[in-house]
Amino acid sequence: MVDKTAQRVQKMFSGVARHYDRLNHLLSLNTDRYWRWKTVRQVPPRHGPVLDVCAGTGDLALGYFRYTEGTLDIYAADFCHEMLEIGKEKSGKAGALQCMRFIEADAERLPFPDNTFELVSVAFGLRNIADTERGLREMTRVCQSGGKIAVLEFSMPRFPLLKKMYAFYFQRVLPYIGQKLSRSSQEAYHYLPESVLEFPEGEQLAQLMRHCDLVDVHWNRMTAGVVTLYSATKP
Repeated sequence: MVDKTAQRVQKMFSGVARHYDRLNHLLSLNTDRYWRWKTVRQVPPRHGPVLDVCAGTGDLALGYFRYTEGTLDIYAADFCHEMLEIGKEKSGKAGALQCMRFIEADAERLPFPDNTFELVSVAFGLRNIADTERGLREMTRVCQSGGKIAVLEFSMPRFPLLKKMYAFYFQRVLPYIGQKLSRSSQEAYHYLPESVLEFPEGEQLAQLMRHCDLVDVHWNRMTAGVVTLYSATKP
């Protein structure tokens, strides 16, 4: 079982923070930009505010900022200080500091009142929360009634040959390149495939979202099943 204790995950991401964006774009062949772009358009905010949890360097939060043209308050929460500092730098360059807030917080204990946000999102971070159900319940708690939850997460292709080829890249090639280029001693890029392969996907994750009192749960695979976007409503 993958060790997802908060201390380990926090230390791993702190160690790769400066290389994180560059390696995301390189290892996904820039497709990660499209995945976030698609998420913003498939699960758009209507009147805000928006919270992105496990926000990392803020790419999805910035996507919502650009989509709303700075008309809504966007909050980016993460428990890795180094990641948030990079996010602040990026938001400053994008002219987003006036409407973006960066909050250092644990996704299992969000420092917001109930029913605060019209949209709560997470991209490639739900599987990093030690207690997935608790993380989903916290996202649901701070979401307004009638609001939306968006979860973008890695998954495995369904087509057997493609799945076999992708598994080889994901488990052998990606960790090697990631560790070499990040020069990290924390094995963050070995943790990535391990955490993805252990994490529930498709109907299994959709059922967990329903168990957390969410309704109208839908999921849509992208890029031949490499990632899946889940959306749900808080009743």
